[in-house]
Amino acid sequence: MRKTLILLALAAAALGIAACGGDDDGDALVVYSGRNEELVGDLLQRYQDDTGAELEIRYGDSSDLAATLLEERDNTPADVFLSQDAGALGAVEAEGLLEPLPQATLDAVEQRFRSDQGRWVGLTGRSRVIAYDKRELKPADLPQSVFDVPEDEWRGRVGWAPTNPSFESFVTAMRRLEGEDAARRWLEDMVANDTKVFTNNIAVRDAIANGEIDIGLINHYYVAEAVAEEGEDYPVGVFFPPNRDVGSLVNVSGAAILSGSEKDEDARKFIDYLLSEAGQRYFADVTKEYPLAAGVEPDPALEPFDEIQSPRIDLADLAGLQETVKLLQETGAL
Repeated sequence: MRKTLILLALAAAALGIAACGGDDDGDALVVYSGRNEELVGDLLQRYQDDTGAELEIRYGDSSDLAATLLEERDNTPADVFLSQDAGALGAVEAEGLLEPLPQATLDAVEQRFRSDQGRWVGLTGRSRVIAYDKRELKPADLPQSVFDVPEDEWRGRVGWAPTNPSFESFVTAMRRLEGEDAARRWLEDMVANDTKVFTNNIAVRDAIANGEIDIGLINHYYVAEAVAEEGEDYPVGVFFPPNRDVGSLVNVSGAAILSGSEKDEDARKFIDYLLSEAGQRYFADVTKEYPLAAGVEPDPALEPFDEIQSPRIDLADLAGLQETVKLLQETGAL
């Protein structure tokens, strides 16, 4: 279990971070990527092919990489931080470790999807959902709020991935919106209700498809990717809890430049590429996320972005990862 983000950093340093692109030869742009290689590896290779630039990519969990950056501080070799969620970006920003981005880069997305301080920018939107077994359930059968999930009816039938950074940001949002006591009670109730623990969102989705559990708390695009691969008969559906429920939280993946980078111009070009039509089209078509820039439309099979009843929250408020990890440990979720 993780006790603090610093312990996570030490663990990451001890175990090593998965890398792609070889040792840093001084010319490559070093990218710490909290986005999984299976999701963005092809896009990052495409950037290198299109521009002739060289990337050294170090993959890892967004929270772990944020902790590593907090440990390395000015000694980090990283030039760019790609994060799965706004919380990890905010944690690094709060320590003064990010470079201001050009206004033109920031203006590529709506103000709510970028840092108030102008030090990170959202790349894609991703919504929390209740995934469910379409063979057994209809939307009307489902909990209409995540606060209804730990009821007796759902005992032992629910899956979650509490080590996932998006889940941790979701809990951080719950803390901000509903208060510490409400978040603590919900976590305790979920643990007491025999919620099944999985390593990641894909494992939760697959457990639903295999009939092991009936519902799970994940991000929307994991199901969308499976439907695209296996067809409309794929047995898992997604439900967006209504009424601004935190279970429909829209978070962002995003990018930032480290303040100690000596390749800030190359870093800006890289981030602008991710916000370009080519980058945004990749996210829309391949990862099934909601593009935030370049006028690119999302996959039409997805719930329309403006119809998701996401709670109103400043994404900068999702930076309290240390406190959230502590709460997850204290309640037995981790």
